[in-house]
Amino acid sequence: MTKIFDVPLYAYQRSPDQDASVPVRHPVLIIGAGPVGLTTAIDLAQLGVPVVVLDDNDRVVTGSRAICFAKRPLEILDRLGCGQQMVDHGVGWSKGKVFFDDRPVYDFNLTDEPGHKRPAFINLQQYTFERLLVEQIREMQSAGAPIEIRGCNKVEAVGQHYDHVAIELDTPEGSYTLEADWLIACDGANSPTRRMLGLDFDGQVFEDNFLIADVVMQANFPTERWFWFDPPFNRGQSALLHKQPENVWRIDLQLGRDIDKEREKRPENVIPRLKAMLGEHVEFTLDWVSIYTFQCCRMEQFVHGRTIFAGDSAHQVSPFGARGANSGLQDADNLAWKLHLVLSGKAPNSLIDSYNTERAQAADENILNSTRSTEFITPKSDMSRLLRDAVLDLSAHHAFARPLVNSGRLSTPCTYDGSPLISADALAAPALTRPGSPCPDAPIGTGHLLDHLGNQFILLTIDADAPDHLEECGVTALRLALSVRDDPSLTLKRQYLGDCPSGVYLIRPDQHVAARRDTFDERHFRAALRRATGKE
Repeated sequence: MTKIFDVPLYAYQRSPDQDASVPVRHPVLIIGAGPVGLTTAIDLAQLGVPVVVLDDNDRVVTGSRAICFAKRPLEILDRLGCGQQMVDHGVGWSKGKVFFDDRPVYDFNLTDEPGHKRPAFINLQQYTFERLLVEQIREMQSAGAPIEIRGCNKVEAVGQHYDHVAIELDTPEGSYTLEADWLIACDGANSPTRRMLGLDFDGQVFEDNFLIADVVMQANFPTERWFWFDPPFNRGQSALLHKQPENVWRIDLQLGRDIDKEREKRPENVIPRLKAMLGEHVEFTLDWVSIYTFQCCRMEQFVHGRTIFAGDSAHQVSPFGARGANSGLQDADNLAWKLHLVLSGKAPNSLIDSYNTERAQAADENILNSTRSTEFITPKSDMSRLLRDAVLDLSAHHAFARPLVNSGRLSTPCTYDGSPLISADALAAPALTRPGSPCPDAPIGTGHLLDHLGNQFILLTIDADAPDHLEECGVTALRLALSVRDDPSLTLKRQYLGDCPSGVYLIRPDQHVAARRDTFDERHFRAALRRATGKE
């Protein structure tokens, strides 16, 4: 087992809070030091919100777990100061192949878009991802940021009150109580917080079992996503092969229903399966093995009083398409700036309700795509299997069939159409950048657009006039003035203007478009800023 699993990153230390005569109140407590909890904490601390992360463990997760991170989450991590570290440690990829039996029937190429700073995807083990986030937090702490991680602090009880949450914690030195203005539960698919509050999921449980094996080997497979339907080495089932850093390869084998999970995890049963796939003479070492089933479901509401759920604690999807961790990071991106405005008195508490509205929409979109992928990969009837196999056969020779091949629709960000924070579209520009959408990147000068947006409201003008800033109800939008001449590739014009001669965009701190018009109109943009902060 890789040594990183055994190294405490945030070992238990006694806190002064444990000696306080009355429970100490914190603005924000986060339960869970996984990717979503750590990302949310970094985002809040960068905005100046004091935050404490609590975890019953003191080290990174065992096993690679989530490994595929998409462009949009990498752009979020850029804003948080650690995107480049992730890319440097990861393996970038854009190509994939689909096989039926042993025949290649379909391939795709997620070619990196011109002018975008980040690749379509990187593969990076979750334990490395978490380690890099903790390192970012340590750097922030050294610079005085109000952020803390407490290891071996297990939440035993949660009490909801009208203006705060109280929690009881167990530690190696006994129990103590904390209070929080807001509690964020990022404690995973089996969320103890959700259970303690008596809340549950609604959705579909899939009964198929899948074997994950991380193997260390020297192999000449290309850095691509390979997916098999009904391969000769796993008849009637599916398989997936993906490269990770440090010569680790992810192998995912469908096993079907009604299996003995403990028996199937034993090396003497795993190794023959891997040899059948890789070849008898390929040398490899098992690094991690797990058996999983999954659900496509979510909580009815992500916000319950002063407790907010994010990531797998709020919603779960199948692993096909890499939607779990990527969606969780976008939960953090959506929530942090709203919580900051509420805690600073610049927005009403009701702004937090828009987190539920927008991220529930994203969860529904992910669940729909994941369910469709799962039904294609694991057909539940002979007729469904015949239809699936016909699509795979046709895709080898006919382009019309290839979009129907579904080995996992890959993660894409949600556009918040219909959100109460979004103003009506007033610019006949491309739909890609309509209100509610995440801003696509573009080259400007020697840098990239998203690096200039940061984590605040921005009034982006493209060949249009506007004041240097716009302040409304205590919230300020700073102007970023650009021209299509700043981008010789014309990516900026193609994505943000189309055939329009000019444009003005109001962009939220999570880099989603709140409003757009052809020219600056003070009355309309003031109203858009009020609406984007939950005041209208």
